[in-house]
Amino acid sequence: MRNSLARSIIALLLAQQFLSPASVFGQQEVRQRRTQSQVEPQRTPSQTASGEWRPPAVQMIVTLDRSGTELASQKEPTIRVALATDVRSATVSTTGHLMNASDEGSTLVAMDVARVRLEPRLLSPLPVTDNADWFKIQLAGLPARDDAEQKSKEVREAIGEDSQVLYDTETKTWGLLIGARRPQIEAEELRGRLEESGLDVTLAPAGFTSASTNSPGTQAPQVNSTQSSIALAKSSLPDSAAPAIRNVRAVARFSLPSREVVASSPGAGRLFSSSGPVTFASDGETTPVRFDDRPYRGRIEVFTNLRGALTVVNVLGLEDYVKGVVPNELSAGGFPLLEAHKAQAIAARTYALRNRGQFMAQGYDLLPTTRSQVYRGLVSENSLSTRAVDETRGMIATYEGEPINALYTSTCGGRTEDAENIFNDAVAYLKGRECAAEGRAALMPFTIRTTREPAELKEDQNVAMARDVALLTIQNFGSLPAKVSDSWLKDEAEVSEVRSWLVSVARLSHQVAPTVTEEVDRPPAFATALSAAVFGESRGGTLLNNADVDYYLAVRDAADIPVANRADVAMLIRDGYLSVLPDATLHPREPLSRARALHSIARMLEARNLLQLQKGTARPTANDALILRSTKGKDQPVKISPDSFLFRQIGESVYPVRSVAMVGGEPIVFHVNAAGEVDYLEVRPAPNGAAADRFSPFTNWTMELSLGQAQSRLGRFASGIGSLVDLRVIARGRSKRVIDLQVIGTDGTREVLGGRIRSALGLREQLFVIEKKYDDAGRVTGFTLLGRGWGHGVGMCQVGAYGLAKQGFTYDQILKAYYTGIDLTKYY
Repeated sequence: MRNSLARSIIALLLAQQFLSPASVFGQQEVRQRRTQSQVEPQRTPSQTASGEWRPPAVQMIVTLDRSGTELASQKEPTIRVALATDVRSATVSTTGHLMNASDEGSTLVAMDVARVRLEPRLLSPLPVTDNADWFKIQLAGLPARDDAEQKSKEVREAIGEDSQVLYDTETKTWGLLIGARRPQIEAEELRGRLEESGLDVTLAPAGFTSASTNSPGTQAPQVNSTQSSIALAKSSLPDSAAPAIRNVRAVARFSLPSREVVASSPGAGRLFSSSGPVTFASDGETTPVRFDDRPYRGRIEVFTNLRGALTVVNVLGLEDYVKGVVPNELSAGGFPLLEAHKAQAIAARTYALRNRGQFMAQGYDLLPTTRSQVYRGLVSENSLSTRAVDETRGMIATYEGEPINALYTSTCGGRTEDAENIFNDAVAYLKGRECAAEGRAALMPFTIRTTREPAELKEDQNVAMARDVALLTIQNFGSLPAKVSDSWLKDEAEVSEVRSWLVSVARLSHQVAPTVTEEVDRPPAFATALSAAVFGESRGGTLLNNADVDYYLAVRDAADIPVANRADVAMLIRDGYLSVLPDATLHPREPLSRARALHSIARMLEARNLLQLQKGTARPTANDALILRSTKGKDQPVKISPDSFLFRQIGESVYPVRSVAMVGGEPIVFHVNAAGEVDYLEVRPAPNGAAADRFSPFTNWTMELSLGQAQSRLGRFASGIGSLVDLRVIARGRSKRVIDLQVIGTDGTREVLGGRIRSALGLREQLFVIEKKYDDAGRVTGFTLLGRGWGHGVGMCQVGAYGLAKQGFTYDQILKAYYTGIDLTKYY
C-alpha cells in the first residue's frame, strides 16, 4: 500500500511539474528596479520576447456600495515565507495527521506517518560558479589577544560556536571568525542572537561557490540591523528599491532535474522522492504542521534550490502571517497597548503586501528575519497582538492609492529621518517627523496641578527654604505661613516659634520635648535643644572630646560659644545641620533667622528619615493621578491632593511650581497624608526626556572606540587611507542624523554616506555626536560616540507608537504621525 501511495504521489508531482507555469526550471527574475516615477501599465504576469518576467503593477481596486461606502474588492493574499534557504535536511511533523500534496495542489493526501525527514539528493553534478549568498560572522577591533580569547569564550557561552582568533596587521587589532560560513538567513539569525548577548558582530561575504546566480531584483543592499526583547530595528529597502508586486505567484520555484527531495520516516524508511516542490499540512487547526518542531499556520513547502540544498517555505494567508509578525516586532509584554499593536499590524501587513515577491526568483516572498520582518510562527502569537490583527483585518496604509513601503524602526531617538538621507531615494511619505505630539498640548495629559500658590522668593539663598517649609508644613508644624516670602524668612525667629517647632520635632522623633530657655533662639542653645528633641539627649558631649570640638569649631567666632553648648554646636556643624554664615562666622550671640532655624530642623529630620518621605519612579500620569510601579511590576495609581505642594527640579535646584508634567521615568520624592493622598510631590526630570520613544532602553547609548577599533570597523568603507587619524561629521539630515562622515587617514580621506555609516561603524543608530580623546601632543587617540535610538530611523518608530498610544493616540493617528500624507484603505 505504501508503494502504491508513493507512486501516486510521484505521478501527481510530475504532472504538476510539467503543467504548472510555476515549475519553469532555472527561471530568473531579471526585472530592473523602478523608481517611483517609472510606473508601468498594469499587466498580468507574462514573459517578454527577451525572456523578462514581469509582475502586475500595484493598483488599488475600490468598490462602493449603494450608500457610497467603500468596500474591499480583493481576496486575502497568500504569503510565502522562507523559514530556511539552505539546509541539508528538514523535519516536518504534526501531532495530528500529516497531509501531503505536491506544490500548491488543492488535494491533500493523508500520510501513514506523522513525522517526515526530507533531504536533497544529487542526481548529477552542478556547475560551480561564484556565489555571494554565504556569509561569515566576524568580531573585529579588539586591542589584545586576551580580549579576543575572552570574547571567544563569551561567543561559545552564548551560541555554542567555536571561533578562530585573527590578527589584522594593518590596524594592529585582534578579532574573531565565528563558526562556519552560513547562508545569509542563518547568519542574520545568529548575529541577532550574538547582539542580544551584548556582542557587536558584522557579516561579510564568505566567497563560497555554488551554482546560484541571483537576479538584480533579489540582491538588496544589506543594512546592519539588530534585534531586542522589546522591539526590532527594520533593515528594509527604500520605497523605490522595493518591488511593487501584488497578487503574484512565484514564477520560479527552483526544482532542478539534478536534484530531488527524498522523504523518509523512522521505522518506515524511504517514503517517496520528488524533483518538484512538496507541500505538507495538518488535518486540523489545533494540530498545526511543524518544521523542526516549531508550529506554523498554513502549509510547509519544501523544494531543492540551485545550491543543492533545501528551501523550506511557510505558505499561509496574509492575516495569519501578520499574527506571527506583530508580537515579534512589538513586544506585548513590554509595550501592552492595543492601539500601538494595531498600528504595528497595519504597518506589517502593508509592508508584506508591498514587498510580496521580493525574492520571487528564489521561490518565496519574504524572509523571517529583520531583512524583511521578524516572523516566528504560531508559537510566538499572543492574544493582544492577535486581537490587533483581527480588528484591523485587511487594512493597509496607502499613498495616492498605492500600498506604501511601510518601513519602521525600533527606537528613532526622538525624530525620524527622510528616506533619501538613509536609503538614497526620496519617498514622499517617508519624511522626517517629530516622535511626539505637537506643541505644548503634547504634555497636557500628563500634567498635575495644585491650587496652592507657590512661594514668592527672589533671593537665591532662599530657594531651598521653600522646600524646607513645605516639608515641615505637611508634618503639622505650627507658626508657618501659607505662603513663604523672602522677608519672612529673613526676619529673626521668635522664641515662641522656636519652642513650638522643637515640640513638633520631639513629636516626630518620639522624644520628650526639651526644656528650653529664652536663649533658645540663639545658635548655641538652639543646637543643644535640637539635639535633645531629636535624640533625647545631648550626644555631642558623649561622642566628641575637647580636641574634636575645637577641631570642628573652625568658625571665626568660636570663642563666643558657651562651654555648655560647644560639643552640640560642633556636632551639628560637622554633620551639616547648622549653617555657617558666608563670612565663616556663627554669630552665636545673635538670634537665628527663621530661614537658618527651619533649615537646620528640616535637614536633621530628613536625614533621620523622620519626615516619612517616599521615593520612586513615576509612570506616565493620567487624570491627576500619580502612577507608580510597584515592586511586583504593577502600576498603582495614587491620588494627588488638590492643594498639594509641587516641586520640580530645574537645573541644580528644586523650585515650587503650580503644575508639573510627568511623562514617565521621573525620579520622585513624595509624602502621603492620613487620607491616602499625596500632599507633597518633588519631581526630577526623566533622563530619557519626553519623546514618545522614551520607554526604550536604547533611547540613549554610548560607544567607546579606539583608532584601531574604528578603522577595523570601517574596513572596506575606508580602504587606502593609511592609518586612521580622525573622524569628522560633514553633514546631518533633517533629524540631525549623520549622513556624511569624513574618514581622515595618513594617506588620504574617504567619505561614508547615508545608511552605510551605521553599518560601517557597527552602531545601533546614526543619530550621534562624537567626543574625541587626545594625547599630550594633541593627536586623536579615540572616540566616544553619544547617540540615541536603534535602527535605521525611517518610517514609524515602534516604541514611539507605544508612547503616542499612552498619550491617547488611536492607531490611525499614530500611523499618520509617522507616514506623511497617507490614507488607510480596506484592501480586502
